[in-house]
Amino acid sequence: MPNMYVVYWSMSGNTEAMAQAIAEGGKEAGAQVTLRSVSDADAAALLSADLLVLGCPAMGDEVLEESEFEPFFAGIEGKIAGKKVALFGSYGWGDGQWMRDWQERVKKAGADLFRGEGLIVNETPDDAALAECRSFGADFAKN
Repeated sequence: MPNMYVVYWSMSGNTEAMAQAIAEGGKEAGAQVTLRSVSDADAAALLSADLLVLGCPAMGDEVLEESEFEPFFAGIEGKIAGKKVALFGSYGWGDGQWMRDWQERVKKAGADLFRGEGLIVNETPDDAALAECRSFGADFAKN
């Protein structure tokens, strides 16, 4: 049974809803799942997990949230080489550049990025998007 640690930051609740659905999918696939907002996350516990799942919406000029999530990610970025990592987040504008930039950072850090790209949802996830999130979590748990 893989150990999956899901960390997210959410302002409007959209990315939190995605995180909960991803965690549900992971549990349904047999993973032992820990779900934490970034303010409650333990970097050491995250880095000791088999599967790392990180979620953050696009903020500002399509960047990661700068006061909590970016510092957290920067603190673990140099320690994720060889780790299995999945990324997700929501956005309300732009074209997903924040996710492409984040994906590149994860790849440059030497992590194994699930599916080679992150999962993004525009605005509030509807039932179809939440089903996609559950499938994403389940597939990652089986990875």
